[in-house]
Amino acid sequence: MARYTGSVCKICRNEGKKLFLKGNRCSSANCSATKRPYGAGQHGQSRKKLSEYAIHLREKQKVRHSYLVSEKQFSKYYKMAMRKKGVTGTILLQILESRLDSVITTAGLTAGRKQSRQLIRHRHFTVNGRIVDIPSYKIKPGDEIAVKAKSNELFKNIIETLPETPEVKWVSSDKNKQKIKINALPEREELDPTVKEQLIVEYYSK
Repeated sequence: MARYTGSVCKICRNEGKKLFLKGNRCSSANCSATKRPYGAGQHGQSRKKLSEYAIHLREKQKVRHSYLVSEKQFSKYYKMAMRKKGVTGTILLQILESRLDSVITTAGLTAGRKQSRQLIRHRHFTVNGRIVDIPSYKIKPGDEIAVKAKSNELFKNIIETLPETPEVKWVSSDKNKQKIKINALPEREELDPTVKEQLIVEYYSK
């Protein structure tokens, strides 16, 4: 799978939104998207009005970059959402939020999805008692995620550096015990209100 290796700050600037791809740095005064809130490149400040197609594309790219998934993965998730009963856009977001790296980030055990992915690959987490090293692993209601006993001290140090994260109903997180319980799939109102998933649905419907 192709992996983006360029500047992640450039992604945020081009999408016109903080995607928190650098963890704590994104909340500091050093954030590039804050210091230079316009597109990257020499024409970043003089870009023309976006076409209808470009608006749909940018929304899709913004969400895709936010969840750190490839074009192929994102298209696969959309097709999965289409096959399920319900609102396609909401189901797509639920699928993305149900990834192991997203759940760990939502629970407040890491500074962002990028750090979550790295720690998952290094085999620091278990799901229902079994080690899982796949960031895209799909979490289901009732699943329990825990930090390995040997990794407790590492995560204690990580958690101490993190700001307080808002609690969500669909995830129960015990930072002291370093455990997460999935209560349910997230409802739309519990997800990012700035995401316009209907634009993504319209993009793939063209």
